[in-house]
Amino acid sequence: MHAITIPEPGGPEALVWDEVPDPVAGEGEVLVDVVAGAVNRADILQRQGFYNPPRGASPYPGLECSGRISEIGPGVSGWAVGDEVCALLAGGGYAEKVAVPAGQLLPVPKGVSLTQAAALPEVVCTVWSNVFMVAHLRPGETLLVHGGSSGIGTMAIQLAKAVGAKVAVTAGSKDKLDRCAELGADILVNYREQDFVAEVKEATDGAGADVILDNMGAKYLDRNVQTLAVNGRLAIIGLQGGVKGELNIGALLAKRGAVSATSLRARPLGEKAAIVAAVREHVWPLLDAGHVRPVVDREMPMNDAAGAHRVLEDSGHVGKVLLVVP
Repeated sequence: MHAITIPEPGGPEALVWDEVPDPVAGEGEVLVDVVAGAVNRADILQRQGFYNPPRGASPYPGLECSGRISEIGPGVSGWAVGDEVCALLAGGGYAEKVAVPAGQLLPVPKGVSLTQAAALPEVVCTVWSNVFMVAHLRPGETLLVHGGSSGIGTMAIQLAKAVGAKVAVTAGSKDKLDRCAELGADILVNYREQDFVAEVKEATDGAGADVILDNMGAKYLDRNVQTLAVNGRLAIIGLQGGVKGELNIGALLAKRGAVSATSLRARPLGEKAAIVAAVREHVWPLLDAGHVRPVVDREMPMNDAAGAHRVLEDSGHVGKVLLVVP
């Protein structure tokens, strides 16, 4: 098969479409013939040499894919050769084939194409596990999403609105904010021109955000705590603004607030399977009914993964960038 390899860390040009050995479906796994994968910020970090795959995972980038099951490994039930699926991965999505633990498979939702289903697993599992399983967003509460036009952001807006929450977003342009509004965002903040602390406080009559989904890390830590409502929950899922920040514990105590930080890739198989099962139970009916949809900016050939990484790094996209097997 062919896969995107990284012979040496570096810029987008470090991604090489090369012939590699086929994966083997081990105990509890299936082999998927990949139709499409999706690009995530974690893939860029891996390309740069900063985010190696967990031990035993595929060395190739790609944290989600869609395709058809071509082989069932020992100990797997409930799936059949030919089933159309999408999958949460620890790596290997930038390839023509990938071995996937059966607990990380999801059926392709009704009304979603097999290709566009590749945009779902990583973002849906990230949003559901952080916003709902950890931060327990409830109807009537306010969710603040940083990077509202990203793949994570566009899904977070839709899921929060589906459960009856109010949604605030930050983004860097009017066009991106307009797209967020189309998805249901109520409070729109251009972070280049406005202070999200003041804007969210004003829009909530001084209460603040009950839950904040943050991809920035250190840069926003203090202002996120300022923005939290009493009993608010800050969920950190990214470090685009740095890894070390100063936490005002007194301010957090005054809010009776909580801060969590999670990632998906290195979690044990059992934890990933539990998240996937929760997503299938709670989110897949929303997808099947058309209440929630993947937001795809563009589809590109997988052998042009370098071009797709440039698109992501330029930050001009809205939603997901997909890589389609040529």
